[in-house]
Amino acid sequence: MRIIAKETLERYGRSHALALQPLRAWHELVKKETWNTPEDIRRTFPSVSFVGKDLLIFNIKGNSYRLVARIRYKKPSTRQGIVFVIRVMTHAEYDKVDVTTLRYEG
Repeated sequence: MRIIAKETLERYGRSHALALQPLRAWHELVKKETWNTPEDIRRTFPSVSFVGKDLLIFNIKGNSYRLVARIRYKKPSTRQGIVFVIRVMTHAEYDKVDVTTLRYEG
């Protein structure tokens, strides 16, 4: 998968040191994947939550952090799918946000 906004992960990790290594590990794992369906994602991340058809919530570092992303699945006409990192936040911050209103800010 192509991951848009690795810098979002790095920036968050610099300000939340305990999140940096788990976010980097997530990035390394996801970039090696080819996801065509939600079931493909669930095989890699059994605890992923789906909001609507393309919004994903990943638990990071034992659910201490939440990574919100949008996905564009790989299609036969494309080389790879794309994961847009929208936001990383603590679990407590996540509980206060309506994730459906979050947008990728590139």
